[in-house]
Amino acid sequence: MTAGCRHYHLRLLPKPMSDTIAAISTAFGEAAICVLRLSGAESLTIANKIFRGKSAAFKPRVQYHGNMVDETGRVVDSVLLTYFKAPASYTGEDVVEITGHGGILVTRRLLEMLLKRGARSAEPGEFTQRAFLNGKMDLTQAEAVMDLIHAQSELALQAATEQLEGRLGQEAEAMRAELLELLAHLEAYIDFPEDDIDPETGAAMRSRMENLGQRLKSLLDTAEHGRILRSGARTVICGEPNVGKSSLLNVLTGFERAIVSPVAGTTRDTIEEMLHIHGLPFRLVDTAGLRDSDDDIERSGMARTSKELASADVILEVVDASKAKSESNRVMVSTGHRGHLLILNKSDLGVHPSWEVEQGIRFSCEAHEGIDALRAAMRDAVWSGAGTGNNQLISINARHQSCFEKAADALKKSITAMQAKEAPEYVAFHVREALHAVGEVTGRVDVEEVLGVIFSRFCIGK
Repeated sequence: MTAGCRHYHLRLLPKPMSDTIAAISTAFGEAAICVLRLSGAESLTIANKIFRGKSAAFKPRVQYHGNMVDETGRVVDSVLLTYFKAPASYTGEDVVEITGHGGILVTRRLLEMLLKRGARSAEPGEFTQRAFLNGKMDLTQAEAVMDLIHAQSELALQAATEQLEGRLGQEAEAMRAELLELLAHLEAYIDFPEDDIDPETGAAMRSRMENLGQRLKSLLDTAEHGRILRSGARTVICGEPNVGKSSLLNVLTGFERAIVSPVAGTTRDTIEEMLHIHGLPFRLVDTAGLRDSDDDIERSGMARTSKELASADVILEVVDASKAKSESNRVMVSTGHRGHLLILNKSDLGVHPSWEVEQGIRFSCEAHEGIDALRAAMRDAVWSGAGTGNNQLISINARHQSCFEKAADALKKSITAMQAKEAPEYVAFHVREALHAVGEVTGRVDVEEVLGVIFSRFCIGK
């Protein structure tokens, strides 16, 4: 190993992993079944203290029927117990899963019994955290577990599944391996300062760095898609009063979500509803119509409309196309907004000639015309260019984005340093920065603080 190289080791969290943790892994409330989990060296011993079945010797991955009894010998529940022997388990430790009846009281009672027998109550995300620390998954896969749980659409589910299978982690590790190789070459020149980097070698190294930069850019381009898959595209419906904004919300959602009235100013506050179009989540926001008004409440609603427009991914501007166009019709035009769509509503009554030149979607809330065209346009507004290429379903999150941006910036600096024929030490410094940033994505560096943030968002029992 050359003098300038560094080893990157994962520093374990201060909490000892020698103890055995327990948690309820199913949602709170009444259900047909509940699942409780134990993880740690004493899992089977603790469970066996309160489990009474036909067999005392448990084979891994075999379900055993029996009763859970308290300290007085009273049966609390009839359950199924499954033992997963380390390392062939979710956490990489000995794991026991207990499936019982899903009542709130009985579930809590079972957990209390496990805690009294020596288990510790698991913290949020601790099972998945242990899986990461035991090498069962990398950080991208651990985050994918939460994405899988919270997936709100088919595309989000598919993207989370692919990330859980390690696709993003594999790409990050491939780039990390190439950065390590580049760094090794540079360290060799540092060890032998009398040998300058010859032009041919320098050109080849720059080419590899530029290729890595393109791969990083390709991943960074998926950040916006990732945000939409996780949070939904914020879609603001706006326009003058009585042009059909609330009716459009009802048509898109498929039920009477908003009150529809011929009285102008009926909608005075924002109304939100989630729906899915072509596998993508959209967060629809119906807003108060903009017009001159002396009503303080209505003016407050219009102020909220302006705020919503400022943060919108998609703007659905609704106009009454059966009437002549005027300047007041277009008060909501947002020039330059990629997701701005003009909805020529009431087209069933005939489109006024003054609207014919406008590039809008002919629509009728009354006759339900133009729905397919609108849905396709909404999809294209937030997902244009997606669906092709190797990174089709790799959708990075904000943490990945920050790491890859740091890596891309460091690579640019290393290329600049090479072009300026600076000493190999300077080039190696920036390559090492890029290596560290890419390593953060999968957890191949000191990530104690990162882990604390990631796993605190998990539910207890996962």
